[in-house]
Amino acid sequence: MAVTLYLASQSPRRAALLAQVGVPFQTRPVDIDETPLAGESPDDYLERMALGKAQAAQAELAAEGLALDTAVLLAADTIGELDDKILVKPRDRQHAFSMLESMAGRSHTVATGVCVLKGDKCHYLAVKTQVHMAAISAEDIRLYWDTKEPWDKAGGYAIQGYGAVFVDAIEGSYSNVVGLPLAQTISALREFGVDIWQLQQ
Repeated sequence: MAVTLYLASQSPRRAALLAQVGVPFQTRPVDIDETPLAGESPDDYLERMALGKAQAAQAELAAEGLALDTAVLLAADTIGELDDKILVKPRDRQHAFSMLESMAGRSHTVATGVCVLKGDKCHYLAVKTQVHMAAISAEDIRLYWDTKEPWDKAGGYAIQGYGAVFVDAIEGSYSNVVGLPLAQTISALREFGVDIWQLQQ
């Protein structure tokens, strides 16, 4: 039975990564509260966000009367982790400056939680990448903020954009830092009938 993959995300970066490897999908963005809970660990936050987005998209499909037995939902959430704190999308200019200053000249972790959901079957995985940042001056941060790139990026920078000039090195998946660990995601999708090699034939 053919399945339809729905990407429960409004991230153009995740869409571009899936398109890069030839995966057909329909975009199904959802809007959920992404505020971390008091005392919530980064790992728990990621799982709650990814699962919550997938379930919200699935509920919308059901409300529209679409067949859920052929619908595969893919959702993800990406954060930075530094000193056991969650680095999310900047709330404002001051928040972005604070995050970038705290990461400058240090290493932090970028983690993405990925949820694949079909009916009652759910596969959740998390991937982490170590990112080593160069020294960043206050003037660099100001100029970078003026590009408007940091606005919707976890940790306040984009490795696939201007933010790459701040990254000395990474250990782990590059696509994970962009927003979707491709190798692990494609492997999980195969369990739900979405196989990129069969799709190319």
